[in-house]
Amino acid sequence: MKKIHIVGLGLLGGSFALALKQAKPDLIFTGYDANAKNQADALTLGIIDEACEEPDADTDVIMLATPANTLTGLLLKYLNQVSSNTLIIDFGSTKSKLCKAVANHPKRAQYLSGHPIAGTEYSGPKAAKADLLDKKVFIICEMELTDVHLKGMAYDILEALNMKLRFMDAEEHDRHLAFVSHLSHVSSFMLGKTVLDKMEDEKNIFDMAGSGFASTVRLAKSSPAMWAPIMEENKNNILEALSLYISNLSKFRDKIIADDYEGLASDMQKINKIGDILDLGK
Repeated sequence: MKKIHIVGLGLLGGSFALALKQAKPDLIFTGYDANAKNQADALTLGIIDEACEEPDADTDVIMLATPANTLTGLLLKYLNQVSSNTLIIDFGSTKSKLCKAVANHPKRAQYLSGHPIAGTEYSGPKAAKADLLDKKVFIICEMELTDVHLKGMAYDILEALNMKLRFMDAEEHDRHLAFVSHLSHVSSFMLGKTVLDKMEDEKNIFDMAGSGFASTVRLAKSSPAMWAPIMEENKNNILEALSLYISNLSKFRDKIIADDYEGLASDMQKINKIGDILDLGK
């Protein structure tokens, strides 16, 4: 493996390149971003060695790290043009539509459906960090459909990045991510909106915002260009998660209306157990 081409030079694409450059300094990185400034910044920051829209014919791996609603078109485009020795990996937060779109493609075996569970609320190549992916989970969907030799090259990369592999069905992935990732972003955005709406009447409200508010609303700083497409691609699962969330909010509100604070305390005590579950998951 000598050459990697990255499409999408933002937080994930940039962090992937920076980390792999440290682990495998002999690799050559080319890349492209539809945002000209992002592409120029990636070159200046040393994320890529050369900027070019199309990968060279001898490229070993093409990494797709663009918004979720662009991935199907890009994946089909590159599958149609690559040689038999090139592997395409995507970093998309949704997997089901993507896997279905290429299910019958003659070069399906040259695609590895992946998702690194990593990120921050910041975006763009300047937000990229060499340690972002370190010890993070990397989910692979439909592992058995990827060519054994090419899959070995992917494992070599992921091992060099010190990532923990998990294997999952594509639809299961999207359903679970709707609850543990996508819903939390929706919640954070709407908490931010609620407080911003209140700020129109009470200008000093942010003077009282402590660390609890800051940590809860942190995700509201995430890139809309990334998150609106995720809502589009995982619509049904997100709607299910939102419906359950709204139902729980309504029940919580009803107990306050009924002065049932003992019931609220009991509910919150049960919910406290999520801390133990998250600690076990580390």
